[in-house]
Amino acid sequence: MTSLITPTAEAIPSAAERAAAGRALRDRVPRSSHSAWVAPPDRPDPLRTLESTCSGRVGRLIPLRNKRMAESPFAFYRGTADVMAADLARTPVTGLRVQLCGDAHCLNFGAFATPERRLIFDVTDFDETLPGPWEWDVKRLAASFVLAGRSIKLKDGNATVAVLAAARAYRLHMLDFAAKRMLEIWHERIDAAVVGPETSVDDRRKHKAIVESAKANSVHAAVEKITVPGAGTRMFVETPPLLYHPSGPDDGGFDIEHVMQSYGQSLAPEVQSLIGRYRLVDHAVKVVGVGSVGTRCSVALVQADVDDALILQVKQAGPSVLEPLAGASMFGSHGERVVRGQRLMQTASDALLGWGTSGEFDFYVRQFKDKKGSVDIAALDGFALREYAEMCGWTLARAHARSGDAAQIAGYLGKRDTFDKAIARFAVLYADQAEQDFAAFRAAIDAGKIPVA
Repeated sequence: MTSLITPTAEAIPSAAERAAAGRALRDRVPRSSHSAWVAPPDRPDPLRTLESTCSGRVGRLIPLRNKRMAESPFAFYRGTADVMAADLARTPVTGLRVQLCGDAHCLNFGAFATPERRLIFDVTDFDETLPGPWEWDVKRLAASFVLAGRSIKLKDGNATVAVLAAARAYRLHMLDFAAKRMLEIWHERIDAAVVGPETSVDDRRKHKAIVESAKANSVHAAVEKITVPGAGTRMFVETPPLLYHPSGPDDGGFDIEHVMQSYGQSLAPEVQSLIGRYRLVDHAVKVVGVGSVGTRCSVALVQADVDDALILQVKQAGPSVLEPLAGASMFGSHGERVVRGQRLMQTASDALLGWGTSGEFDFYVRQFKDKKGSVDIAALDGFALREYAEMCGWTLARAHARSGDAAQIAGYLGKRDTFDKAIARFAVLYADQAEQDFAAFRAAIDAGKIPVA
């Protein structure tokens, strides 16, 4: 048996030495260089990139995806992680790598219940997860706050303050993690009820709404909402095009029984014992999100007793948009890539999280609506957006510190706000770019070149 703990006769570098190595990187990659964004002349056409992502999707759902992306530049941004990934590959990086979320926009964070039923705040989306440059996640998060702020009619100044808050929180918490032992970083959790001491009563109310929405989003509530009892079992209530029973592969269908069988094999033995008590009674396509629309996203209804039903979400996992830029995944299944990345970045993951396959398609499986809550961007003002940005920056730093060298990253970032200001400048410039891309997208819709539902 091969040990993962590698023997060494060499002196192990201290945190101070690793931080010094991080500071030395500033000579090659100045922190101020992260502020730059100018679209290069050979930049790929974002609409062609978007068109290429439709390959393999369920045809009837592509117009719905386009409709959701056409709602605003922020919605368009959320659906075009591949466009930004190609752009980020042209920006400066230090060479320090971490496990990336890959799509770290501000709505891919939220509250959810740990297996111990505690509510924590963490990254929540891992479809694009892959090892890569830590800067890419930070920049995607930063630009999302500018676009989110603009979507709710905040002045750019308020959105910039939010970006500065996110970057500052990332930097300061990375400095804190640099001084901690690995096990301390590994066990750190961010309580979903955390509220900064300087927030107003109104901010506290808005923050509390995230927690309350998570508490209300139970599996049992979902069962009552989207299923009805039948002859000894329950079944999904169709609400097409958002929830429907597929007629075949071209309609989003796949061999759910094979997925469930292979999924069970991916679970730990004790969880296999738990999930083995349930029986599959129904399966339906369930449209979710923006960028995921058109991929094979389904819900599986399983029951252990007439009054004991559970809904599992079954999501198709394709290649990460980062793979052509950051390297291929080490895992043979993209479902496994998603699950392994999630377990590495999150402090605590869904106990039923696993992966499976059906023919040419890879999937990952998790509980549906298990005490999950997210922020309502439309309900935020400038102060609340800043507070939320701080939480996201803190969360991203913790997620990166679990797989990367916090001391080196912290050494590079430093105690001054040079990096924060650079990221804020980049965020505004890239938000402008996203709005230009969105304008081209809407023009193509108006010209009848892109179908919408």
